[in-house]
Amino acid sequence: MIGRLLTDEDLRVRFVERPHETLAALREQGFDLTNDEIDALARSDPKMWPSVARRIHPRLQRCSLRAWKEKVV
Repeated sequence: MIGRLLTDEDLRVRFVERPHETLAALREQGFDLTNDEIDALARSDPKMWPSVARRIHPRLQRCSLRAWKEKVV
């Protein structure tokens, strides 16, 4: 889950905005997350995620197309 949060920009944005809801939805989709793991991740410093993600090689990142889509529409 941590790797996914660091490499998936859309997921990371949702997580930073609504951590508990995002993680609960992922658990419903089949991700193996306990209540304690959800709570621990949700209590993490939200500024940390984008900061650490910037340190990962760009080829490992799933960039958001949200801003591009909004300009096209």
